[in-house]
This record gives sequence, C-alpha cells and structure tokens, in this order.
Amino acid sequence: MSSSAATPPVPPTPYEQIGGDAGIRRIVDRFYDLMDSAPEAATVRALHAKSLKASREKLYMFLTGWTGGPQLYIEKHGHPRLRARHLPFPISLRERDEWLWCMDRSLDEHEMPGALREQLRAKLHALADHMRNQPG
Repeated sequence: MSSSAATPPVPPTPYEQIGGDAGIRRIVDRFYDLMDSAPEAATVRALHAKSLKASREKLYMFLTGWTGGPQLYIEKHGHPRLRARHLPFPISLRERDEWLWCMDRSLDEHEMPGALREQLRAKLHALADHMRNQPG
C-alpha cells in the first residue's frame, strides 16, 4: 500500500457553508434588526443597550468562531463564558423564546443547506436554554 494515497477531502465548515464572514454578518444583522423592530422581541430588546452596535459585533465574533471560522471573539475577549457573561441579565423562558424567535427567522431567511440550518437551530436552542437564569 502506498503512502501517497490521496487524503479524503475535508468537508466545509458551517462557517464556509453559511458564506463565511459576509454570511455571518447577514445572519447577525437580520437577527438584531428583528430584535430592534419586532414586538415579538420587546422584552429581550429591553435588556440590551440603546445602541445594538456592540451586541452585533460580539455576536458576529462569537458566531464566526462557533461555526468554524476565525476565533475572533476569543482573540479579543478570551473564553466566551457565555452563561457567566449573561448572569447580570434576567433570562427566563420569555427572554429565551424571544431571542430564539429572532434567531430562527434569521436562519430561515439565510441561504444554506437545510440540514445545516437544523443543526445550527438545535445547537442554538440548547445554548439559549442554557442561558436561562430565572424561573419560568
């Protein structure tokens, strides 16, 4: 057997399948545009600063690394420690569900393979549930 056998190709990362940097930006921008304008997200919107610029940038950096792209968030802020960073904000089922309402729509509107969309949705739903720190 020859050691010159071709190595199987590495499958594209979710980051690449989403469209890389531009794809992540579109998802994040749509997510925060919905949060900023939809009555369905009013409670979770109220937990954010008046300007969503910093939140947009942090989610963009986090999702970039989380989907297999450059580790921008870690390079700038260190380990995400998401639960700890969200503890100052009261997050119950309502806030979780409003956050997911925005994210689900943003994912639904973005062109990507259906299986990837469902994989991301499942992981983001679990992550959002983990952020809950209030009963109900």
